[in-house]
Amino acid sequence: MSRYERWNALLELLAEHGKLDVEEAAGALDVSAATIRRDLDQLARQQMVTRTRGGAVAHSVSYDLPLRYKTARNADAKQRIGALVAGLISPGEVVGLNGGTTTTEVARALAVRPDLAEHPEHGPSLTVVTNALNIANELTVRPQVKIVVTGGVARPQSYELIGPLAAQMLGELTLDTTVLGVDAIDAEQGATAHHEGEAAVNRLLAERARRVVVAADSSKLGHRAFARICGLERVDTLVTDNQVADRVAAAFRDAGVTVLTA
Repeated sequence: MSRYERWNALLELLAEHGKLDVEEAAGALDVSAATIRRDLDQLARQQMVTRTRGGAVAHSVSYDLPLRYKTARNADAKQRIGALVAGLISPGEVVGLNGGTTTTEVARALAVRPDLAEHPEHGPSLTVVTNALNIANELTVRPQVKIVVTGGVARPQSYELIGPLAAQMLGELTLDTTVLGVDAIDAEQGATAHHEGEAAVNRLLAERARRVVVAADSSKLGHRAFARICGLERVDTLVTDNQVADRVAAAFRDAGVTVLTA
């Protein structure tokens, strides 16, 4: 287990129980107590936890985990999903991307597509509209991609810009394809997010697009989060990994969604 995987697991345990004991955490993660102490010390320095004698308690932060602590989860699956989604995009399209680890992999896969970089003298082969600062940062150096960043207030957990400024700008744009990363998606409630501000901007990204592709690993399927992004009637394609249960995939197909597995 890597350091970020341990940190992610510790924060999730803390979110569930409110406090952590070093010895119990060491047993749960099958590492030494010394390793757990070092991890908790480092998380405390980043103000993610409050250290106590023998453990830690939850700090006054949101436990929608920051993006940097999520990257290790299902990394291989997310890279496969990213590559498959990138292959669905045609040169010349205007593509909307929201924030998240899976959409970041989509952006990275688009950045290395050789056909998009064949004729740099003709200018950008793709336009990407995003409210994710990290995605904009990665793609800005790619001459084949024109980057349009929405305005808004940055949310540290996801690097996404949210709020009325983002909504105002998106209201003036039209998109060919929006690729949505979600916190959860099920056949009844559709796509959902933990944070209502993110959900509102993501909903606009979906509404402004001719086609909506949801990119989500199988751990997100069949679950619900706090705020609704859109119903399945707005989703054309769901791209997930090959661990998705047959009955779960069937529920989405019955709702009219094309399901692709990577």
